[in-house]
Amino acid sequence: MESQNKNNPQNLATHQITALVVDDNALNRKIHQQLLNSAGVKNVQVAGNGKEAVDIHRRGQRFHLILMDRDMPIMNGVEATKELRSMGICSMIVGVSSRDTEVEIQNFMEAGLDDYQEKPLKSAKLSSILDKIKPNFNFQ
Repeated sequence: MESQNKNNPQNLATHQITALVVDDNALNRKIHQQLLNSAGVKNVQVAGNGKEAVDIHRRGQRFHLILMDRDMPIMNGVEATKELRSMGICSMIVGVSSRDTEVEIQNFMEAGLDDYQEKPLKSAKLSSILDKIKPNFNFQ
């Protein structure tokens, strides 16, 4: 199977994607990490709140994809997304939350999200998100 991954640019691209899962709930972090791993993303890190996510970026780490929860202690997803964007972070940030009122979703989107999905994130939706990232890779 490893040789198939090396010969298939789409699988190679997925292995190269880096992701950060930001959620205060350990079970949600684990579920999203496993979904990403199952989709072929091997480099997945986690953060328990928005401040941790911002601090990770301040230390110079960068990710292609950030899955950001909305409601977290210390620094919520709205604040963290605004801060990351103000730092010039261009990662695809996808809000993943159980909040579903139009005002809350709009508020989160306006913070700088590229996409918003309701929890729990499903593998089909994750695949479509990853497909948007893959074309940015150069396979040469």
